Amino acid sequence: MPTALSSTDRPRPTTGLRGVVRREWRAVVDVGHLVRLRAETVRRRRMVLLVLPFLLLTAVAAVAPAYLPGARESSRATDVLVLMPTALAGFLVLALVSAIASGGGRELVPHEQTVAYPVSPTTDHLGALVLAPLNIAWLIQSWMLLGSAAYALGTGRMLIAFQIGIVLWILAATAIAQVLSWTVEGVRRLPHGVWAVRGLAVAAVGTLAVLQVAHLLGGVLDELPTRWLVVRLLDGFGARWWTAAGLLVALLLLATAAGAVPARLAARRPPRDELRSESGSIAPRSMPSTLLAMVVRMDRASVWRAVPMRRGLAVLAIGPGLVSLAGALPWAQMTILPGLVASGGALLFGVNAWCLEGRGVLWRESLPCSPAVVFTARAWVLAEFLVVASSVTLGLAALRAGRPEPEELAALGCAWVVVVLQVVAAAMTWSHRQPFAVDLRSARATPAPPVTMVSYSAKLAVSTTVTGLLFSLLARVPAWELSVLAACPFLLWSGVRLLHARDAWVDPHRRGRVIMAVAG
Repeated sequence: MPTALSSTDRPRPTTGLRGVVRREWRAVVDVGHLVRLRAETVRRRRMVLLVLPFLLLTAVAAVAPAYLPGARESSRATDVLVLMPTALAGFLVLALVSAIASGGGRELVPHEQTVAYPVSPTTDHLGALVLAPLNIAWLIQSWMLLGSAAYALGTGRMLIAFQIGIVLWILAATAIAQVLSWTVEGVRRLPHGVWAVRGLAVAAVGTLAVLQVAHLLGGVLDELPTRWLVVRLLDGFGARWWTAAGLLVALLLLATAAGAVPARLAARRPPRDELRSESGSIAPRSMPSTLLAMVVRMDRASVWRAVPMRRGLAVLAIGPGLVSLAGALPWAQMTILPGLVASGGALLFGVNAWCLEGRGVLWRESLPCSPAVVFTARAWVLAEFLVVASSVTLGLAALRAGRPEPEELAALGCAWVVVVLQVVAAAMTWSHRQPFAVDLRSARATPAPPVTMVSYSAKLAVSTTVTGLLFSLLARVPAWELSVLAACPFLLWSGVRLLHARDAWVDPHRRGRVIMAVAG
């Protein structure tokens, strides 16, 4: 005989203001559960070893430049302070582009792992905000803002107040960028939204190009709203500082709450880019003449037809190229660009290169093909991907770089070859040492967990930046032969490392461990 429900057993209302507040608070609690779930997948000792260096670097970046010679008193310090409004706006643009390219931000936990649990779009939005700092570009830009402020203001109470304001701006800008990225993702999922977003991107780039050609870009940058913010943050802890700090806190809270609205609207619509990629028909082509060419074609198709790869390539290739074009970067400094683009390209899939097939790797392993051929094809496609991305960047940067000298051209070419082989060797080594099961069909997926991605990013950024700086110095030496000689030990070391990675993949026991990991 049915019994009446007690007051505690009755379902609570989900409509009305009270229901909405209860639902959103549940989303906040779920973020804590997912963070603990993600943290359990990483060893505590490893997490401590990864987190402590970044906290230490943040403290050093915020304080150490204030004690450098010329801090606060030199003309260079004044120039840094004048450029601070532009730097703040640049951080917002960086956070916005990164979030848009990833379809609204990174996933705290992959969707296929939480499909059986009621993870709401609000939880997804808040999780993406939590993961925003686990991005090496975000971290480097934050350190640059803090370090620039320390050098421009020197030691004293004003520096403390200004640095607090910078931190508030970093948090608020990240939240604002998240709201805009979810809005763009919602528009992209409309019937003709993909073309609308592409048209908007072309219009934005065209506007910047027109302003640059007309010599109006500097005037526009001088009138940015961030100038108002910098002026008030320089008031120490006075009334104007409290006004600016209160505004930043209000923007942070408002943007964090408002991001749930476009995130919920985007979640109700199907991702058109991903569905078109999976449901489209591809006309068959003639069979390649060799087995290696066939495997290369398969790998190339799996990379270039993936939505996150195409979006990531566009951001990596065009973004730095446009910045270099606007700043008229000289040839001697362009040696930094190949490493920047190559390290970013490897983070799209190269650091876990064997995860591309997913469970299909079991079928592929049954094919009558030598493991050495499979390894060669995967390394070739990765190098091809990095070369295409960096060539677009260098092509844009070369438009205003003038005519290069032989030593500059030799240094740039050697740096390009060295960093590509360097990144490929590192990526293929990491791919067999620490494989992960990842579904890269989603634009928000990453080839490895967030903490591991930060570690990979830092290692690639340091190695490629040091290499680029070395060849930048050689580009100023009137002897192009030096660049060629300097490239030889780099190429030899990367080649040996790549051969060791191939031997590890050919070994059946190691290959079996990788296959079972990525197929899981």
